[in-house]
Amino acid sequence: MLTRLVTGVLALLLALPAGVLVFAGGALLDPALRDAFGRLGLAGLLVGFTDLAAGLPPDMATAMLAILAQALALLLALPPLLTAAIGEILGLRSPFWYGGACAALTAALPWLARGAVPPPTGAAAVAEARLSILLLATGAASGLVYGLIAGRTAGAHRRPDGV
Repeated sequence: MLTRLVTGVLALLLALPAGVLVFAGGALLDPALRDAFGRLGLAGLLVGFTDLAAGLPPDMATAMLAILAQALALLLALPPLLTAAIGEILGLRSPFWYGGACAALTAALPWLARGAVPPPTGAAAVAEARLSILLLATGAASGLVYGLIAGRTAGAHRRPDGV
């Protein structure tokens, strides 16, 4: 049992950076996302400099960074944790389960968080589709890394005779 726990934690510690790398790489390669993140970063930097120039602590910039960090942590950590827990409980051993379930959950989180708000139209719908594809790839990378490391021995240990 201790071996499974250590293997699972190690697999999650390697799966999370894999997702972060795919997300960062996709955000840098996609021109629209790169520009949006650049504007957000520049706006936070300007707010921080304005606060500092006025003699105030950079509360707005700090708050924006904290909110962004929480959102990214939720988006990048929750899906691998949930798929790992479900896979371990059900004894699922296929890396395709971990990759597919994590990809679907990661891509669905923004839609679930939006709730009853109607979907965007026009250019906003295209941007949301691009982000969903990036999140799908991010979740697939995280889930596959976990599945390849810890998924092969998920669930209860079985004897060689299949019992």
